[in-house]
Amino acid sequence: MKSSLFDTVSGTPTPSQAHARAAAQLKARKNRRDRLANLLAYAVLIVIALIMLYPFYWTFITSLESSGNIYQAKLLPASLSLRNYAEVLSGTTVPFWRLILNSLIICTLGVSLTVTLATLAAYPLAKMRFPGRDLIFYAILALMVLPNEAGLIVNYITTIKLGLLQQTHPVLDALRQYFAVVLPGIASIVGLFLLRQAYLGVPQELIEAARIDGAGELTIWRRIMLPLALPTIVAFSILEFVAYWNSFLWARIMLPDKNLMPLSAGLLELSGTFSTNSRAVMAGAVITVVPILIVFAFGQKYFMKGLEGAVKG
Repeated sequence: MKSSLFDTVSGTPTPSQAHARAAAQLKARKNRRDRLANLLAYAVLIVIALIMLYPFYWTFITSLESSGNIYQAKLLPASLSLRNYAEVLSGTTVPFWRLILNSLIICTLGVSLTVTLATLAAYPLAKMRFPGRDLIFYAILALMVLPNEAGLIVNYITTIKLGLLQQTHPVLDALRQYFAVVLPGIASIVGLFLLRQAYLGVPQELIEAARIDGAGELTIWRRIMLPLALPTIVAFSILEFVAYWNSFLWARIMLPDKNLMPLSAGLLELSGTFSTNSRAVMAGAVITVVPILIVFAFGQKYFMKGLEGAVKG
């Protein structure tokens, strides 16, 4: 007690005070390092974001111009005009609203079939026990190394053999061609992986209890697996919507009727053989992106939650 009082009176810090001061200094230095590291990380991310966003920004401001050099890098448009958007929306060059309808039909059909097939196929690979289950799953994953273009010829021949490009009746022809657009993509390896991971996070006790109560496998899948994996299903649905909405190469190659093309592929008709209205093409590209942004804006919470749950699973 006397030593403590003496140190306090004389101004000499006690050992406990010295340790506290040293700890505070170390914490302050650590906080400064953390702030500096965060600042550098945010600076790098901002630069990357600007590099990635500038092409779309350049497309947007160019679509607002009525004249000028479209191949010049710029930050502001040389002039402002909505003439390019009016030309696209009026349908004088391409049947814009018909292309929108085609894209909606293709997206609805494709997302419905792809999500249904993935949710069904992932269940036995996650919760059923049979010989070779893991081998089958890893063999399917190995197919991801193949580029989509590698299957173009096989898919085209398969489409012909199935009779999906026959010309017999206008309504039936349209339905068959819509189905031909979505057919190569309904077996999604990414969706199978995401949903299998989400199913693995479902407690096995729930499934065993349902089986004891007499529930069949389809009942378990519908009443237990689907509700618990709903965020991942929504996230996968958004990914598939974007993929089908942006359908381009396969639709351009395969569809004999140009009026049945989705929006992304149909806008290429704005590029003629001898002349091209590049600003109208850019206006159409901007319009094409808007539905994707809306879907992400409304489904962002479920999208992030679904991917997080699939990764954790």
